[in-house]
Amino acid sequence: MASVNRRSVMTLFTNPESPDCHRTRIVLAEKELTADIIDISVGEIPEDFHDLSPEGTVPVLADRDLVVTNARVIMEYLDERFPHPPLMPVDPVSRAKVRTALYSIERDWYGLLPEFERGEKTVSRARKTLREGLLALAPAFGHQPFFMSDEYSLTDVTLSALLWRLPVYGVELSGPSAKPVLDYMKRVFDRPTFQMSLTEVEREMRDRY
Repeated sequence: MASVNRRSVMTLFTNPESPDCHRTRIVLAEKELTADIIDISVGEIPEDFHDLSPEGTVPVLADRDLVVTNARVIMEYLDERFPHPPLMPVDPVSRAKVRTALYSIERDWYGLLPEFERGEKTVSRARKTLREGLLALAPAFGHQPFFMSDEYSLTDVTLSALLWRLPVYGVELSGPSAKPVLDYMKRVFDRPTFQMSLTEVEREMRDRY
């Protein structure tokens, strides 16, 4: 997969199934940046990749002499280096709110994702926790066009990569209480940049798109 059409000599090492990798690719698409995308499969890690990522984890961004190895740091780096369109608010108070939301999403929801790789009892518990967490926050998805904001931000990038995978996790949202979340999902999934970010593996996660 190659991102769109702006100057760059960057390389992004990624995995086509990982939500952390997906959100870095969404940022590339939002910024209209070109980068070499190199897929690294779990269990098939090239030996020299450990020079960039000693733990052998992705995503990893290589930009000239700089190597960045954390999804959030990669996203914020790209947003600061290529400031248009901005994916973080300009004023400090709003930026702090976005960072607080990102911290909560990563801790409470992304933190559950390793449990989906374990036994059925653990998977069932993670599935229930994720579904209940989303429904508990459902009103917040409907108050403004984007998550607690009129402007698309890194919070939406992070949420959309996770929400796209709900069928994979076996999490079903239905009924009136889920409508704000479902409407939000349609808004962010319909963005051309989101569609551009998807790998073939990710497209197969959902039939409707």
